[in-house]
Amino acid sequence: MATLRQRGSRRTMSDINMVPFIDVMLVLLIIFMVTAPLLTPSVIDVPSVGKASTPPEHVITLEIDKDLHIVIKSKKPGQAAGTSAKQDANMDNVAKLALQLQAGNATTPVIISADKKIAYEHVVKLMDKLQRAGVQRVGLAVTLSE
Repeated sequence: MATLRQRGSRRTMSDINMVPFIDVMLVLLIIFMVTAPLLTPSVIDVPSVGKASTPPEHVITLEIDKDLHIVIKSKKPGQAAGTSAKQDANMDNVAKLALQLQAGNATTPVIISADKKIAYEHVVKLMDKLQRAGVQRVGLAVTLSE
């Protein structure tokens, strides 16, 4: 047997040595196990929806029906419930009319009440026009599901 080894004919090794690979993977596993609890997940603070304790006195409501007809309703302080000034508008002049109804009071909320059958794109365009005109408080009217 000793003579076979001395002749110089070596066999090629066809097996892969897995030990270094396993060592590297175990080190990586330990690193990830140690650092994973230290990472803070990104937390999004979502506002809650509920009824306000006191509704605002002066509210401007923009109603959009399924034919994209816009009606502006303005309830001013001291007006009885159900009585509000109505005004027809279109996409071109709605922002200007809303600013006029705010009368310089930027804290007056503007609420968009849109028919659920119209495309969301029209509501977004209306919100964009109001925001570009300088209306600061824009909200969406929804029905609360019980």
